[in-house]
Amino acid sequence: MEIVNKKAYFNYFIDSELEAGIVLKGTEIKSVRKGSVNLTDSYVRIKNNEAYIINMFIDKYDEGNIFNHDPTRERKLLLHKKEIKRLLELTSRDGYTLVPVKLYIKNDKAKISIGIAKGKKLYDKRETIKKRDLERDNRLRR
Repeated sequence: MEIVNKKAYFNYFIDSELEAGIVLKGTEIKSVRKGSVNLTDSYVRIKNNEAYIINMFIDKYDEGNIFNHDPTRERKLLLHKKEIKRLLELTSRDGYTLVPVKLYIKNDKAKISIGIAKGKKLYDKRETIKKRDLERDNRLRR
C-alpha cells in the first residue's frame, strides 16, 4: 500500500528524497493501513530542531470511539539530528522546500518519503503537461 502525492511531482522539481518515520496515534495507523490519507496540501516544517508534517489529512477511523484523532493535526517526523541539520541547510537556499512525496508501510511501520523540492514556474508546468500528453498519445497509437 503506497499513497503518492502526485501534485508534488507536478508543482515541484524533486531533487532528492529522504525516508522518515511518523509519530502516529492508535486510530491513525489503522486509517493509514486502510488508505484514508491525503498528502496533497501538506508540507514539512522544522521547528526547534524537530521536523513536523503539517496539513497531512488522515481520515477518522470508522470503528474508532471517543479517542479518535484530529484529521489534520501536526505530526512529528522521526529523523536523526544530522538529517534535520542537513535539511535546514538545504531549505535555507532560495526556493527550496520540503514536500511529502510518498507514504507507505514498511516492516509494519508507517514511513514517509520527504522530497527536497524547488518550485516550478508556470512554463515548467506547461512543459510537463505537454510531455505527459505526448506520452499518452504514443501509448494509444501502439
